[in-house]
Order: sequence, then C-alpha cells, then structure tokens
Amino acid sequence: MIVELLTDPQAWITLITLSAIEIVLGIDNLVFISIAVSKLPHESREKARKFGIAVACISRIGLLLTLAWLAGLTSDLFTLLGQGISIRDLVLIVGGVFLLVKGTMEIRDLVTGEPDEDDVSTKPLNSFWMVIAQIAVIDIVFSLDSVIAAVGMANQKIIMVLAILMAVGVMLLAATPLGRFIERNPTVKMLALAFIVLVGAFLVLEGFSLHISKGYIYGAMGFSALVEGLNLWAKRNARRRGLPD
Repeated sequence: MIVELLTDPQAWITLITLSAIEIVLGIDNLVFISIAVSKLPHESREKARKFGIAVACISRIGLLLTLAWLAGLTSDLFTLLGQGISIRDLVLIVGGVFLLVKGTMEIRDLVTGEPDEDDVSTKPLNSFWMVIAQIAVIDIVFSLDSVIAAVGMANQKIIMVLAILMAVGVMLLAATPLGRFIERNPTVKMLALAFIVLVGAFLVLEGFSLHISKGYIYGAMGFSALVEGLNLWAKRNARRRGLPD
C-alpha cells in the first residue's frame, strides 16, 4: 500500500497540497503560541513551544482518525434565532470568544504598561501546563476546518497524517525564531495580538454561518505585516544613521 502511494503522482500532489494548506493555516496558531509562551519565564519558553506543538500534532492526528465523529460535527444540535448550531459551530464560537478575550486582555496589558515578565509569569493562569492546555485547545479550534477539508480531499489516512507531520515540522522550525522576533519588537507583538482578535472575530462569525473568505483575513494580515516590516526597516536604517526612531 505504501509502495503504491509512493509511485502514485496523484498521491504526491495531494500530499503537497494538504501540507501547504496545513502550513498556511498554522500561521495563526504559531502567532498564538508565541503570545501564550511569552507569559512564561524565559527558561521555560522553548520547552513550552516544543511541547505545545507536539500536543497540537497529537490532537490533529486524533481528530483525523475519528472520521466518523468529524462527519457528525456539522449536524445541527439546536436552533438559535433561526440558525442551526452544530458541534463544529459551538467549537468555533467558543474558541473565537476565547481569542477575542485573550487578545483584548493582552492588548490592554501592553497599553497600560503592565509588566509581562517575572511578575506576570508567577500568576496561576500563566503556569506551564495552563499555557500548554491553551495551545492544545486553540489548535483544535484552528485545525478543525483544515482537518475536515483534508478528509474531503484525500481518501488515504496515511497521506493526511504525513501532511500534518510535515506542517508540524515547519511549525517546530519556525516557532522559536518567530517567538523571539515578537518578543524583541513590541510593535510586532501588538500587531500579532491584533491578528488574534481578528481571527477570533472570524471564528465567531464562521460559527454563526456568516462566511468570510479566509483570503480576506490572510490578505489583511499579510498587508499589515508588510507595512510593519517596512516600519522596522526604516527604524533600523534610522538607528544606523544615528537618527531618533
């Protein structure tokens, strides 16, 4: 079976396509991981990143292997204001609300100047395992649609598992540099939190069947990141010339 897949061009195309989808859809998850682990002491952040991504990988594969359960997620449980609400919708709504609250509180802390180092890292809610739990839950929310899409695109579980493993490998490579970059640049952290709020709003709307193309979301995020990149470039050049930022 594995030999047949290796010699099947269609299987390779499906694998590459699914991997690309998983990687692109994992960007917002990486941003959340970077923000979540920033509340931990410096010596625990790297461990939390890797452990959180490993847990996320297991949860994605677990979702993938429960295909029958996934198929039933879109069946309406009840009706609210004439709108059918399924398990998938509830997951998206609850996850979206969590991201909205989390992002808003983090933005408030940055604006008010509340310390985010050792004083904050001693709070119970910011313990190592609490951060890991947040990463695992939010990854399920982020990956739910991508896993459902993967089920529709591929008939072979091995292809879907390999695509997830490839995407997680990219996440492991990118998580540390991205996290350190966000930590070094407060304006980038504010932008990342704005992304989290944006994704949270998108998930809530999606949960209520108000569909917005993800292309608009990623387009807005990409444009904002480009502008911020130009700002950082300009600041670096100004510092080189001895000018104030």
